[in-house]
Amino acid sequence: MAAAPEVSAAASPTDELLEKTSALTVQEATTAELPPHRSHDPQFNQKRSDPFQFGSRYLQEDDDVFEFNAWDHVETDDAYKEYAEQQFAMQRESPVSDFDKHRFNSDPAKWWNLFYKNNTANFFKNRKWLQQEFPILGKVTAEDAGPVTLLEVGAGAGNTAFPILANNKNPKLKVHACDFSKKAVEVMRNHEEYNTDFMRADVWDAASEELPPGLEEGSVDVVLMIFIFSALSPRQWEQAVRNIYRVLKPGGEVCFRDYGRGDLAQVRFKKGRYLEENFYIRGDGTRVYFFEKDELAHIWSGATLAPRDGAEGDEITNSSESETKQPLFEIEELGVDRRMLVNRARRLKMYRCWLQGRFRKK
Repeated sequence: MAAAPEVSAAASPTDELLEKTSALTVQEATTAELPPHRSHDPQFNQKRSDPFQFGSRYLQEDDDVFEFNAWDHVETDDAYKEYAEQQFAMQRESPVSDFDKHRFNSDPAKWWNLFYKNNTANFFKNRKWLQQEFPILGKVTAEDAGPVTLLEVGAGAGNTAFPILANNKNPKLKVHACDFSKKAVEVMRNHEEYNTDFMRADVWDAASEELPPGLEEGSVDVVLMIFIFSALSPRQWEQAVRNIYRVLKPGGEVCFRDYGRGDLAQVRFKKGRYLEENFYIRGDGTRVYFFEKDELAHIWSGATLAPRDGAEGDEITNSSESETKQPLFEIEELGVDRRMLVNRARRLKMYRCWLQGRFRKK
């Protein structure tokens, strides 16, 4: 019996496609990858090499503003600038009354005591970012750094001092944490991490004639001033700067960060909060000033320290206006940190502005 002829079944389109693709090799896509600072991947959350770079997430023209919670180096848009100037005009037209101006300026410590009594240590978050912004803090807390005296002015509830000590490996570091408020100092002294071997908390008015308790002239290596200079009246700046100069060793460094003019916190102030240009009273009675970059450079270099026209005389500084104004500090770095914070749920853009500097005693 003859064998039946072999019949080949017609290949289906699927089989043909599988046969063709089996010989192909897979190559990685060549599409351009996002730069690390634009990625949502946590592995790219790297520290900046330059503290005064203030981030590298730049907002480009075609970007979705609400993709990230924050953007760096963002200049305010025209709509915000117009709104800010309208707000400033309104604030000037409705200043604090003369009675309240005297009340808030004559005893500012009272209002800070009330602030810390009401908020204790729960208001501010620990400033764990400081070592990245000021690398000298990493150096002075190193195991082999040797004897180092660090003064924090306006230490509050210890949200800077305690994180520094938590990372400290230097057995010869001593932190002097001073604040205007007796209540704030009480909060620090009652903190579970308060250790008098490494830390001393004291009440001190930075604009007084006295130096901080336990410190002599030329005894401090580093001074930290984080959002404290803005709490002083412009009439107090000169004395405060001179006190910092006196207490620092030659070549000692000031690490500074504070509010810049045009910050959202300034623009938001309503009627009855304006003390004088760029100087306001908050709802809790504490004061805040918003600085220009050039203004700070002049203050710390000693170029222009005299009180401005129209100043209230409630606070007295003891430096003679006739004294020759000589430069006190070298401005090593002074930058403007402009950032847009985004509320993605409410589709809101918030412009923040801070000033950060390093000043060295000549």
